[in-house]
Amino acid sequence: MGIIEKMRLDGKKGFVTGAARGIGKCTATALAEAGADIAIVDLDLETAQKTAVEIAEATGRKVIAIRCDCTAPAQVDAMVAQVVEELGGLDFCHNNAGICINEQAEKMDYEKQWLKVININLNGIFLTDIAAGKYMLEHGGGSIINTASMSAHIVNVPQPQCAYNASKAGVIQLTKSLAIEWAKRGVRVNSISPGYIGTDLTLNSPSLIPLIEQWNAMAPMGRLGKPEELESIVVYLAGDTASFTTGSDFIVDGAFTCF
Repeated sequence: MGIIEKMRLDGKKGFVTGAARGIGKCTATALAEAGADIAIVDLDLETAQKTAVEIAEATGRKVIAIRCDCTAPAQVDAMVAQVVEELGGLDFCHNNAGICINEQAEKMDYEKQWLKVININLNGIFLTDIAAGKYMLEHGGGSIINTASMSAHIVNVPQPQCAYNASKAGVIQLTKSLAIEWAKRGVRVNSISPGYIGTDLTLNSPSLIPLIEQWNAMAPMGRLGKPEELESIVVYLAGDTASFTTGSDFIVDGAFTCF
């Protein structure tokens, strides 16, 4: 069997959070193209359902949509239970839901801005990691993939985003901590750290459009990344060829953090 065949995900089941659009939609599509059945998990159920239909029609895989607030423990537990029931198991997950609020630290509202970012980006990752991990620990193992950010490694400029940076740094340490705890029990935990990615939201956000030219000027490759450029690392981490890969953070940023 060649390496391409070894990397296929036929028979595997998983979910992607924040998958109605953007990075999550791209990775969910790639995972389905590789042979997996997928749950599209998002707060926006209507868009998630459209995405699920689109991916199912394109790949022939079973794809379902589930609404879930990843900061609500009961909803997260119910989501994992639904994935297991409807797909027939859980072999991997890509915990990708997240937000960024650009605000100067001294002006940041603690509850509406700081806590909101930390709750979604870090606490939400913790809850989905634990809910998925509990199932995997009891059923022979699995792979958990978390979306961190290059912002865990650097301080972005010129926009102020201390809550985002702190939350993503926490994601990497959470990833490494769980990887150590579960290494001998069959559950692998890794993270990906994208650089600036040109999602539809980024490219069409009035507050971000003026910054894109500055980011490109700073970037060694002179451009934003594409969501599709994150697909292959997620497919690799979800599958059995990554069986010795755990506790790692994969920076995909066009060398932005190299200087």
